[in-house]
Amino acid sequence: MPVIAIIGAGPGLGAAVARRFGREGFSIALISRNQSKLDVMAEELTAGGLTARGYAADVLVPSELEGALARAAAELGSITTLQYSPLPSREYLKPVLEMSPELAMEALRFSALGLVHAVRTVLPAMRQAGSGSVILINGGTSVKARADFAGTSLAFPAESAYGEMLHDALEVDSIRVAQLVIPGGIPKLQLPNGIDDVADRIWSLHAVAGPFRTMLIPLEDGRE
Repeated sequence: MPVIAIIGAGPGLGAAVARRFGREGFSIALISRNQSKLDVMAEELTAGGLTARGYAADVLVPSELEGALARAAAELGSITTLQYSPLPSREYLKPVLEMSPELAMEALRFSALGLVHAVRTVLPAMRQAGSGSVILINGGTSVKARADFAGTSLAFPAESAYGEMLHDALEVDSIRVAQLVIPGGIPKLQLPNGIDDVADRIWSLHAVAGPFRTMLIPLEDGRE
């Protein structure tokens, strides 16, 4: 079975994406910091007829993240799709004049360097298979900086730059790299089918080749 690893899996978007990919025959590796919450999610997905397991890891600790991905591949199979969508700390949303070098570095480690570690872990198997996808989920500050969201305004563009370079470099290997920008909290975006619409869009980014960046809605319509 193909496998999706969802880094930053939670009961909202992560669970919706798990259900969407599960309907397509994917096994699901759920990755976040809290094992007990992951176990609850995995049990709910399993009760719905899907194959899902949780693997606790902190994206700020490379050995934990790499180890979780390696365990998932060993237990479920090689990872076909990597979704990188950990929810940034509210500390990263401080105004720019309150941003310390230490906090800026942590935000970069969380968003950009965490992605680099994750990709380098799963990419060899994708390249060997000649297929796969890497999907980044980011907020509007990946496109336009905001002085009141200083941490993500620094870190999301760095993550985006790495993703865009991967998109170009891996096209020859038939590996799709895409970014979905969600400019605001999903419940506030007034989508016809709510979070399931977002999961459908993420599925399409995996299934159909396209440009690197996709806006869920226009940036100016966001409510971030």
